[in-house]
Amino acid sequence: MEHNTIKGAILDLDGTLLDSMNVWYTIDRCFLGSYHISPPDDISEIVKKMTIEESSRYFAERFNLHATPEEIADRIERMAADQYKNVLPLKAGAEEFLDGLDKAGIKYGIATANYPALARAAVDRLGLSSRIQFLITESEIGAGKTTPEIYHEGARRLGLGKRQILVAEDALHGILTAKKAGFFTAGVYDPATTSEEWQQICANATIAVKKLPEILKHI
Repeated sequence: MEHNTIKGAILDLDGTLLDSMNVWYTIDRCFLGSYHISPPDDISEIVKKMTIEESSRYFAERFNLHATPEEIADRIERMAADQYKNVLPLKAGAEEFLDGLDKAGIKYGIATANYPALARAAVDRLGLSSRIQFLITESEIGAGKTTPEIYHEGARRLGLGKRQILVAEDALHGILTAKKAGFFTAGVYDPATTSEEWQQICANATIAVKKLPEILKHI
C-alpha cells in the first residue's frame, strides 16, 4: 500500500474493534441448548457469514424449531443485549488505532453485521458515536458482507473512491468481498479466528495485522 493514498476507512465492529466474538460463540450454543439440541462444532463458523435474517431462518429450518425466524432473531438479540449495553470492551489497541486515524485526518465509519440496536448501544457506551462518520448495518442495507453493497454505501458516505478507502475486517468473507470490490483491505486477527481462516486472510488481504495499531504504519 502506498503511503498517503488512504483518506478513509470502513471498520467492522465485532472481532475488529470490539472484543465480542466469544459472546456469539456462547450464544449460538446456549440458544440451541435451550431446545435440548447439541450444537454442531462448526455452528458459529456457518452462521457468521449470514445476515441476521438468514441465520434465524437457518436455525428454524435446520433444527426444526417451533419458532418463526423473527422470534428467533428477537430471542438471540435479547440474549446478547446486556453484553453490548454494559460489558463488552474495545479490543486491545483499538483506542490507539482510532487516535492514529484521527491524527492522520483519516475519516472512518463502522459497517457491521450486528443487530442495529446492539451495535448502537456498544458504540454509544464506548464513546465512538462522536468519532465515526456512520454506523451501517446489514439489516439497513438488506445484504450481507458476502456482497459489496455495505462497503459501497460506506464509500458513498465517506465521499471517497474505493482506492482511497481501507476496509478492516476480522472475517475472511468480508476481506474477500471488499478485495474483489477494489478496496484496500486489512485483515485483523481475533482469537476466535481459526488458524486455517487466518492463513487465508493473510494470503488475501492487502495487509494482515495481529494488533490494530499495526495498520497505522501502512497508511
